Amino acid sequence: MTEALRVALGERAYDIRIGPGLLSRAGAEIAPLLARPRAAVLTDETVAPLHLEALRAGLAAEGIAMAALALPAGEATKGWAQLARAVEWLLEQKVERRDIVLALGGGVIGDLAGFAAAILRRGVRFVQLPTTLLAQVDSSVGGKTGINTAQGKNLVGAFHQPSLVLADTDVLRTLPPRDFLAGYGEVVKYGLLGDAAFFEWLEAHGPAMAAGDEAARIHAVRRSCEMKADIVARDETEQGDRALLNLGHTFAHALEAATGYSQRLLHGEAVAAGCALAFELSARLELCAQEEPSRLRAHLRAMGMVTDLADIPGELPDAEGLLALMAQDKKVVDGRLRFILARGIGAAFVTSDVPPEAVRAVLEDALAARRRDAPA
Repeated sequence: MTEALRVALGERAYDIRIGPGLLSRAGAEIAPLLARPRAAVLTDETVAPLHLEALRAGLAAEGIAMAALALPAGEATKGWAQLARAVEWLLEQKVERRDIVLALGGGVIGDLAGFAAAILRRGVRFVQLPTTLLAQVDSSVGGKTGINTAQGKNLVGAFHQPSLVLADTDVLRTLPPRDFLAGYGEVVKYGLLGDAAFFEWLEAHGPAMAAGDEAARIHAVRRSCEMKADIVARDETEQGDRALLNLGHTFAHALEAATGYSQRLLHGEAVAAGCALAFELSARLELCAQEEPSRLRAHLRAMGMVTDLADIPGELPDAEGLLALMAQDKKVVDGRLRFILARGIGAAFVTSDVPPEAVRAVLEDALAARRRDAPA
């Protein structure tokens, strides 16, 4: 039942394998990449008790020894302190340039481990072993690695492609429902940005996928990876089309910063709310019909997902405060924010020609609705 895709990047090309049981077969998959039978694993304290021994057994079956470091779980790990800890540990393990670092975890571990590999000895290879839906469909593919800083999300990093991605769909069974749905926010994004038929498929099959339908999960992961691999092959370093993958993220990153990169708002939840805001902005600018954001929000609601600012607990800044956070985004060019807007579901495009007053109005309306919906 394993499916395979190729990310076509010339000498940096690599395979994505998707399906059940890949951790138990990790040794056979990774052995051809190794110069010597050993690997260093970076993971986190939530993932390690669930999946580290399965990986160890999978590697041992091919005679591959493994050392592992489990970092704290959560977005706060994706910063300078834990990056330094990871790099120092890899040096202590005497990881050489011909060796491979394994990233076992969600997007935080994948991003941090990939960046550690990129800067260690000026670059060692790494393999992504994503354990969340979000990481399997998005962050493990494409070579974006990095950490967050006080100024914003992912502002320090490098493009460093993995040598292989093993997306074991069995591990998705261990995800709490909230984490699975957060990952689903990135799945929906792919339908919204370039495949209306996929969005329609998600409307029909999303609930079964969330309930555990393995065939639906494999299809969704494959289609998401297929779309991302195609975009990355055309635009590896985000000079053009790759920016489409940031649909919803300009709003999302500001919301994450506003909530302190905490459990108040997971990344995929922020992306879902950000996509809804991006479609509201598109409708306000008369780029798409008002039915389009309504249809998107209806699907997110049907899935039980974060949809509106009213769904985010705790205090939020006012519209000016959120705009100030958005101004720190990586997508600022010559002082102007680049937005990914849409002419409809499946028809996204990149633009810097967005009136600030329209963005402010969308945020003010969303914040007003949040106040109306707040419990008395």
